[in-house]
Amino acid sequence: MLKTQLQKDFDTGHFQIGASVLKQLLWYFTDVFFFRSKLIPFSTVLVFLLRAFGAKIGREVRIKPGIQIKYPWKLEIGDYSWLADCYIENLDWVKIGDHCCISQQAMLMTGNHNYKKTTFDLMISPIILEDGVWVGARATVCPGLKLHSHSILSMAGVAVSNLDAYGIYHGNPAVKIRDRIIL
Repeated sequence: MLKTQLQKDFDTGHFQIGASVLKQLLWYFTDVFFFRSKLIPFSTVLVFLLRAFGAKIGREVRIKPGIQIKYPWKLEIGDYSWLADCYIENLDWVKIGDHCCISQQAMLMTGNHNYKKTTFDLMISPIILEDGVWVGARATVCPGLKLHSHSILSMAGVAVSNLDAYGIYHGNPAVKIRDRIIL
């Protein structure tokens, strides 16, 4: 029987889910019934559930109903951050600093496929958002990027390279349009 490249990656350890099958199954149902369904509107309950599945979450973090998180055990959020109903495809680590904002329908994508190979290999790389970063509504952060301190990716922007500290970026691909001045 021929194995696909993804099966080979699993076999050789290139991609690790990082949790037992039981934990994955429990997370699937928790995600469907409590997060995606929006049955629980209370941030404290959602934060508690994420922590129970291994997410490292700081103080006074706000998680809004409808958020989608692939693997909470590969998520780290600093203090006083706010996450709306965004999508975090964290096949690799996603680290979000203090005082960050991830707006409605934003996407943080840690995985992609290598279109240069006929096997379409899975490629994963972590995302780091330093303190004070704001990812606007419907914006996308691509794999392996670092959004430096207090940078902004505006609404529907697509970050394909690292964002400079205090820079405001817009467009697809996102380009720096000006510096962020905090009074």
